[in-house]
Amino acid sequence: MSQLSSTPKPRRNIELLLLLLALAVGIGANMLVGVDQEKAFDTDFWFQSSLLALAALAFHAVLRIRAKYADPVILPLVVALNGLGLAMIHRLDAPGDDTGNNQLRWTLIAMAVAIAVIWFLKDHRILRRFTYISLAASAVLLVLPLIPGISAGEILGARVWIRLGPMTFQPGEVAKITLAIFFAGYLSSNRDLILLAGRKIGPLQFPRFKDMGPMITAWLVSIGVLIFQRDLGSSVLFFGLFIVMIYVATSRISWVVIGVALILGGGFVASRVFSHVGLRIDGWLNAFTDEVYGRQFGGSFQIVEGLFGMANGGLVGTGLGQGRPNLVPFSNSDMIIASFGEELGLIGLFAIVMMFLLLFTRGFRAALGTRDAFGKLLACGLSFAIALQCFVVIGGVTRLIPLTGLTTPFLAAGGSSLLANWIIVGLLLMISHTARGPVDTTPMPPAKGAEFKGIDTPTEAVKHL
Repeated sequence: MSQLSSTPKPRRNIELLLLLLALAVGIGANMLVGVDQEKAFDTDFWFQSSLLALAALAFHAVLRIRAKYADPVILPLVVALNGLGLAMIHRLDAPGDDTGNNQLRWTLIAMAVAIAVIWFLKDHRILRRFTYISLAASAVLLVLPLIPGISAGEILGARVWIRLGPMTFQPGEVAKITLAIFFAGYLSSNRDLILLAGRKIGPLQFPRFKDMGPMITAWLVSIGVLIFQRDLGSSVLFFGLFIVMIYVATSRISWVVIGVALILGGGFVASRVFSHVGLRIDGWLNAFTDEVYGRQFGGSFQIVEGLFGMANGGLVGTGLGQGRPNLVPFSNSDMIIASFGEELGLIGLFAIVMMFLLLFTRGFRAALGTRDAFGKLLACGLSFAIALQCFVVIGGVTRLIPLTGLTTPFLAAGGSSLLANWIIVGLLLMISHTARGPVDTTPMPPAKGAEFKGIDTPTEAVKHL
C-alpha cells in the first residue's frame, strides 16, 4: 500500500482544465477567421466547433478509463495545435474549396484511431513482439507508392502517394512509426552486442563494421527514398530517427559522427546526381537572385514570398484573416508556418514553437520515466520524429536549411500526416501512463523469436540500459 500511495495522482482534472483552454484557443481562432469573412457564428462554425470539442472530450474520457496516469499536458497541446491548424486552413480556403472540411474529417478519423490504440493496446511492451514484422511493414509501406496500379504517380515532383479510391494517402507517414518500433525492438535487444565490441580511435569508440549493418541499412533506405520517391524530407527524417535512437541506446557519440558523415556524403552525391536535390539546394543558397527566383521548377519564389509574408507580420502580426498568406504557394500545407508568421507575428509563431517544444519534451519525460528499455527507446524515437519534422519544416520556411516536402505536424493540411501523428500521440500517452503509474511487475508472456532475448519484466529491461 505504501508503494501505491507514492504514485502520482492521475491528474485528469488538470487535463480537463487545460483541454478546455486548448479548445478555447482553437475555436477562438476559428471565430476570428469567421468574423473577418463575415461568417461568424454561422451553422458551419457551430457544427465544426462542436465536433472538435466532442472528439477531444471523448478522448479525455477514454484516458480516464484506460490510461488514467497518462501525461495530462500532451492531449491539450495537440488539440490546441490541431485547432489552430483547422482555423488557418479554413481561413485560406478559396470559394468552393473544401480543404478545411476535409481536414476536419481527417482530424476526427485520426482521433478515433488514436482512441482505438489507447483502448486496445493495454501495454506498449506488446509491440516488442512485432519488431521484425514492423521492419517488413515498413518496407511494404515505402514500396507501395512505386507499385503501378495503386501509385498516385508523381505529385509535385515526388512519388510518395498511393490512391485509395477518390483519396490519396502517403504510406511513408505511417512508416516512421513502424520504423521506430523496429529500431526500439532491435536496439533494446542488441545493445550489449553493439557496446562491447569495437575499436577506439582517440576519444571515440567506434563499432565493429559488422555491427554497423543496421545503420548502413537505414542509410540505404533513406537514399532509396531519395532516389526512387524523390522525397528529400522523408529521407532525412528516416535516417535521423535511427541516428538518435542508436545514440540514446548506446550513449556513444561515434554513432552520431558516423551518421552525420553518411548524411553529408549522401547529400553531396545526391546534389550532384539528382537534379531535384541540386535545385532545392540552389534555391536555398541563391534565393534572392533573379534567375533562381523566376525559375519555374526548383525556384525560390515560394521561399522568398514566405519570408516577405513573415516580415509583413512583424512582431504582433496582421491579425487572423487580415494578411495575404494566400499569395504564397501551398500556404495551407508546406508553408503554413509562414501563414501563421504573417497573421500572428513573431510572438504568435514563438507561441506555436513553444507548444511543439512542450509536446516533445513531455514525450522525453515519458521516456525517462518508463521502466523498460523498449519503451524508453520508442518514446524517444516517436518524440524525436515530431521534433525533427518541426525543425526541418520551420528551418526550410525560414531559410535556415533547404526547403523539403514535409508538413508541419497537426497544423498543415494533409490527412496522412495527421493520422500518423495522432497515432504517435496515442502511443506516447500509453507509455506515459506506464511511466507515471504504479509499478507493474507482471511478467510479459514469453515470445517466440530473438527479439525478446530473455527480457520479460521491466526490472530485467532496466539492466540492459
